[in-house]
Amino acid sequence: MLLAIDAGNTNVVFALVDGEAIVARWRIATDPRRTADEYAVWLSQLMQLTGHKTEVVEAVVIATVVPRALHNLVVLSEKYFRTTPLVAGRAPLEWGIHLDVVEPSTVGADRVVNTIAAHALHEGDLIVIDFGTATTFDVIDYTGAYKGGIIAPGINLSLDALVAAAAKLPRIAIETPDSTSVIGRTTEEQMVIGIYWGYIGLIEGLTARIKAEVGRPVRVIATGGLATLFERHSQVFDMIEPDLTIRGLAIMWKSLAKR
Repeated sequence: MLLAIDAGNTNVVFALVDGEAIVARWRIATDPRRTADEYAVWLSQLMQLTGHKTEVVEAVVIATVVPRALHNLVVLSEKYFRTTPLVAGRAPLEWGIHLDVVEPSTVGADRVVNTIAAHALHEGDLIVIDFGTATTFDVIDYTGAYKGGIIAPGINLSLDALVAAAAKLPRIAIETPDSTSVIGRTTEEQMVIGIYWGYIGLIEGLTARIKAEVGRPVRVIATGGLATLFERHSQVFDMIEPDLTIRGLAIMWKSLAKR
């Protein structure tokens, strides 16, 4: 099996991939100080709980936007899985797609991997909206080239900033409102409305502007842990792919194996 690791700013996701199937996935808070031994103790126990031994891992592939986290993930692979990991974007696992932007080297690994997965899974021009620490919009043309996109503050980041800057505002849970009313009667209701419906406005508005600029039919793919939060009250998504980054890593690994 393949162990695919997606190291983001908030969480590190580990997934076991067998052929086309993601058979198990786990996540842990990103901490660059976390050692390979700590990862190994945590991960091996979770693998055992799902009936998998560490010996089933034949290869490891990593995508990371946190450079300081990479070293310990490499050590984890070499020490406990007895394999040298492949790092997305580095030889021999180069991107293999055209990054049609001014500074290709600055594009986050997760965004490129998402581009590869989206183009492999869906035809035509695409927008990938990833709800992570930041909310990113990635534009992919029908040839599979990455054309650029948008970076906006993530919904949790926005809420944290609001609570930190306003002494009397309480910390609230991000949730789908039961009502479509945008007039809150309590402080908590007003905060939920501001965060939730504000984000709906951001998503729909920016997507509409991208579509108008592309000038061709565009399909919208949502990914990230909070994607389903907005599905109930918006028709902007054509599909939700919760494991897009993991699937992209698996696609890259399989493509390399076929060379």
